[in-house]
Amino acid sequence: MKMQETKQPRLLEASLILLGMLVIMGIGIIGLHLTPVVPILIVIFALMLWGKVRGYSWDEIQDGIVVGVKNGIIPLFIFLLIGSLIGVWIMAGVIPTLMVYGFHLLSVRWFLPSVFLMCAFVGCFIGSAFTIISTVGLASMGIGLTMGIDPAMIAGAVVSGAVFSDKMSPLSATTNLASAIAGDDLYSHIKNMLWSTIPAFVISLGLFTLLGNHHQTASLTKITQTAHVLSSHFTISLWMLLPVLLLLICAWTKIPTIPTLFINVTVTSIMIMVNPQHHFSFAKIANVMQNGFTIKTTSPEVNQILNRGGISSMTGTMTLIILALALGGLLIKLGIIEVVMNRFSAHIHSSGMLVLSTVLAAIGVNLFIGEQYLSVVLPGTAFKADFKKAHLAPEALGRALEDGGAVINYLVPWGVAGVFVANTLNVPTLHYLPFVFFSLLCPVFSILSGFTGIGLKREPH
Repeated sequence: MKMQETKQPRLLEASLILLGMLVIMGIGIIGLHLTPVVPILIVIFALMLWGKVRGYSWDEIQDGIVVGVKNGIIPLFIFLLIGSLIGVWIMAGVIPTLMVYGFHLLSVRWFLPSVFLMCAFVGCFIGSAFTIISTVGLASMGIGLTMGIDPAMIAGAVVSGAVFSDKMSPLSATTNLASAIAGDDLYSHIKNMLWSTIPAFVISLGLFTLLGNHHQTASLTKITQTAHVLSSHFTISLWMLLPVLLLLICAWTKIPTIPTLFINVTVTSIMIMVNPQHHFSFAKIANVMQNGFTIKTTSPEVNQILNRGGISSMTGTMTLIILALALGGLLIKLGIIEVVMNRFSAHIHSSGMLVLSTVLAAIGVNLFIGEQYLSVVLPGTAFKADFKKAHLAPEALGRALEDGGAVINYLVPWGVAGVFVANTLNVPTLHYLPFVFFSLLCPVFSILSGFTGIGLKREPH
């Protein structure tokens, strides 16, 4: 016991470590424009040395890394399947079909709000922001780039809509997790989140509409040419939307994400093989699953949009996610996060401060660990008793966890979700961050609710 107390850092020491981490990652990523991999490796090595000085054995330190990475095995496996899905969706003509139909349905002026609404609506049926971003979002990116719209704005609209659906869908893993951690009913949890979600949604829609008014000069000739290139290289038909419909069916029948992706990849591969216009062998399809789709057309824009996908395209993302999970495991094993969180919860004397502290703690976990689930689990565990003591309902805790945890991970350059978006849409996290209005506004309205009491659900005394 004495040895354990010696290992436990003091609050000042833990705070300085966290601050040092942010400085190292900030200088590396923002100042030197490095990918997050090397700065995170430096931080991990520094933490390992500090842990050794503090009295931890190398086995204990390595155990923290193992436990941290173990928690991310399922998301890592999902990313592998999404890489394969993107490849076969492009090869089959699913993404090109969505793009061509999108040219006819979406105007330049209303493009950004339309993308935001489309991702939000479709995502509510699917319940997975990653799936929406890698399918509907990728097609929207292709349409928008052809229209000459800033890719950062398109990515902002895609991510905002996807995050809305991830927050409000009863099929979402993070929504179910937050509800379970808080101890409330799932549908009561979703209903209570409307107090922060609706204002954030309405303002986001208005901002995307205003931004769209500055992009009314798209070249119809370029759009026509792009549509012609797509039609000449791919089968464009309603039949190609079958995999999209299949995603919705699997979601509503509550088939988990991994079997859903397996089913979709299989069905899409069969569609490719039976397509009479293209004679692709299984070996060719397997190569696309592994290495991604490649095509050389007369349009450089089409080549840039469609030359992507495959398991190999996800290796960089997965490397960074493994490092982020290892970092999180170390911070937990060495007691650094626990010390800071416990001190947070010890000096809270009002409902407003309690909500503010929970939201900030969730944001902090995103910044320091970069893992979406842990940003819900750790603050939820730390503050659950305080919410009960303050006679606040579990729904109040659940909303604070979602608004500070789940929605913010997409804005962190070294976060699991942030890395995934940047890799999939080919837009750096810091570029699209200012346009993810929904994620930026949700914590604001959650904190306002805490201090004003509007929409803050309480338990009877």
